[in-house]
Amino acid sequence: MPDPDLQRLLRRQHGVLSRRQALGAGADQVHVARMVRRGQWVVVHPGVYVTHNGPLTRAQREWAALLRYPGSVLAGAAALAAHGVAAPSRGRQGRQSGSLELALPHGRHPRRSSPGISTSQRRDFAEAALPAANPPRLRIEHAAIDVASRAPSEDAAVAVLADVVRDGHTTPARLSAVLERQRGLPRRALLREVLVDVGSGAQSPLERRYLRDVERAHGLPTGQRQVREQVASWSGVETATLFRDVRYALFSSLVELDGGLGHSAAADRWADLDRDLAAAADGFATLRAGWRQVLDPCRLALVVGRTLRLRGWQGQPAPCARPDCRVRTDRAA
Repeated sequence: MPDPDLQRLLRRQHGVLSRRQALGAGADQVHVARMVRRGQWVVVHPGVYVTHNGPLTRAQREWAALLRYPGSVLAGAAALAAHGVAAPSRGRQGRQSGSLELALPHGRHPRRSSPGISTSQRRDFAEAALPAANPPRLRIEHAAIDVASRAPSEDAAVAVLADVVRDGHTTPARLSAVLERQRGLPRRALLREVLVDVGSGAQSPLERRYLRDVERAHGLPTGQRQVREQVASWSGVETATLFRDVRYALFSSLVELDGGLGHSAAADRWADLDRDLAAAADGFATLRAGWRQVLDPCRLALVVGRTLRLRGWQGQPAPCARPDCRVRTDRAA
């Protein structure tokens, strides 16, 4: 085998190669058998070798799986990691717990299964896959949607989308375009709501969920929605028109709902601080909540309820229909 060809191959694949690649680079069956016999090449999967006898790195496990199933690409959490996104701390790495997930073109049936590797076929493989990437993997939008749809909770699903947007890997618009082509996907309705709600428009999906799942479900006072106010800028020179998401005027409290997935621009963040300071100057407490908090509605209801009670509300949050409602547990404590 020409040494330059071997070195280039091994550098690209982290010291992993297949028998087919070795033969294609100029080796013969005798040479391959000799390297295995001497322990210089160690069999990882049938016809796939690594050039050392120590523990495999993550990259080596991935390349060994890819070479075991030619034409496949990394999928799921492995694809996200290849794009530089940390794998979810909870949830399944593949369709089988702890397995490395690969995607194959539709109609490509693996002849044999391998322990620790989960394969699936995709009709959209040509669109979704990046076979020339190193390592070959799904596009980040497809991988993120897949992982979010199978996350162990709604909170975890939102976190996956938030991570890829916040770190600048993709945009809500690109994720939405992929989601719209994925029919029958678990949690599709929730993911669509989250991706639509990246602005602060009136009656956004997040605001509707707060009204339904937090305020009404737990018997909280009815707040005023999208209350228009004129607020002076921090410099005191200019004034701006803003809309309070939820205002409990009798109890001098505000709830601001942030449906954005990524970090806000500095100007937006400063505007939020101006709003909070203006509210504080008027004696109002400001509670800020995003998707993570609204998707845990019982806990948020407790926080809002306690804040309102401290400011004069005589009632108490009521347990909702959920059997594990924290309000019910809190009352019993």
